[in-house]
Amino acid sequence: MPMTTRRALLLALTGLAAAGCTSSGGPAPSNGFEPSRFQPWDDSAAPYRVYPGDAVEVTVHTADELSGEYPVGPDGRINLPLAGAVMVSEMTAPEAARTVAQRYSNVLRDPIVEVRPASFGSQRILVGGEVRDPGLYDMPSARIGVLEAVMLAGGPTIRAQRREVAVMRRAADGGVMLRRVDLARTLSGGGADTIPLDRHDIVFVPRSGIAEVNDFIELYVRNIIPIDNAFAYALADNLFNG
Repeated sequence: MPMTTRRALLLALTGLAAAGCTSSGGPAPSNGFEPSRFQPWDDSAAPYRVYPGDAVEVTVHTADELSGEYPVGPDGRINLPLAGAVMVSEMTAPEAARTVAQRYSNVLRDPIVEVRPASFGSQRILVGGEVRDPGLYDMPSARIGVLEAVMLAGGPTIRAQRREVAVMRRAADGGVMLRRVDLARTLSGGGADTIPLDRHDIVFVPRSGIAEVNDFIELYVRNIIPIDNAFAYALADNLFNG
């Protein structure tokens, strides 16, 4: 991560901690948290979406010579023979297939296209709040849980409210799901949180309680480059328009 982006991230999250203070010189934390704005948690896997750094296998059944594996560039596009650069970022595989087929319809009659993931780029999550080193982290494996994520960020601070850690995830329909994790129970040997994190999940460790998620989302959306633009917009909509 560029130092300027990381510095902005750390400053924003440090500002969140300051916002939680109740001294006369600082703003009081928001009391407007409404869990109903979030969707019920669904453990089933969300559909795969294409992101920069991934590679996709494009099969053109009506013109096999055009089939192949193509990397998704930093701009979210794949470069296809005869079709050129095609934007596929943040699309599901069927959505990407329809987009590619539409582009090929300029040069082929009734193209039949299939898109499948071939390899995955960075599997990043955001860990913020009362952790020692908040920021964006690449998951070391696809099976890490909330405790491992918090430890990636240096572990909870002494001010952390460990019984009410928030995990936010983009739902299949583009909305936002939220669940609470009792990290204190896990740390005391009472059973680990067994639900693995997904790419772009957000783990937030509050100081006083989960209601602080409002302040965290506001800072995340307004001050930090999103790791998933569509997810950031959904978070903003939940907070400001819910």
